Amino acid sequence: MNTSKQIPAPTVTDWGYWGTMQDQAEAAWPIAMKAISDATNQPLESVCAFLDSRHGRHFADDVHNGLFAGAKLQDAIEQATQRWMGWTIGRLTSKQYGIPIGMPYLTGFVIHCEIMQESLSE
Repeated sequence: MNTSKQIPAPTVTDWGYWGTMQDQAEAAWPIAMKAISDATNQPLESVCAFLDSRHGRHFADDVHNGLFAGAKLQDAIEQATQRWMGWTIGRLTSKQYGIPIGMPYLTGFVIHCEIMQESLSE
């Protein structure tokens, strides 16, 4: 994925990924944006919608787990990205969110958040 264009700023800073990362948010945001965009092959705007969502908060929790285990910020984000790409959408999640069964979890929720954001702006 070509991420040479400017990384969008978060639209929410009180919650989601940014709010959960707290004092590390400014450094963590561009790293996560690029890592997720590269892994999912989705545009930065879609990744921004994901990170601003409650799913972004859960992703940040996973990054915090890596930091707590002693990983550096970049490594914790990469580990969380790989973990979320390794999980796949199951039957129940597919039914609840309309994401195809078997799709990588991270890709599915990045796309889902983009669709939800578009539907709210109409």
